[in-house]
Amino acid sequence: MGVTKSEKFTDAQNQVARMAKALAHPARIAIIEYLFSIDSCVCGDIVNEIGLAQPTISQHLKELKTVGLIKGSVEGTSVCYCIDHQNWLLMKNLLSPILNLDAATLNKCC
Repeated sequence: MGVTKSEKFTDAQNQVARMAKALAHPARIAIIEYLFSIDSCVCGDIVNEIGLAQPTISQHLKELKTVGLIKGSVEGTSVCYCIDHQNWLLMKNLLSPILNLDAATLNKCC
């Protein structure tokens, strides 16, 4: 397996790639949608809502938290998760120019 050579790319490109990779699973999209719908929750609630095993949900939550899209706080024996709105906005700002690249090339493709 080859090396990604991430040092060849800008910090913004690497950050977008990390966030996009974290979102590249339907369970993580479902978790994000659920967190937006209720504004916060406990891991057990996510397990009940998504319908996957608790260890699987925990792994997906870890991936989303690692890139900063969600944050969690310990409340007794539970962890309460919510969207990290500052990092969500950062991701949107980083992705927006990429998603709008097509605007300049419309009708110019073969």
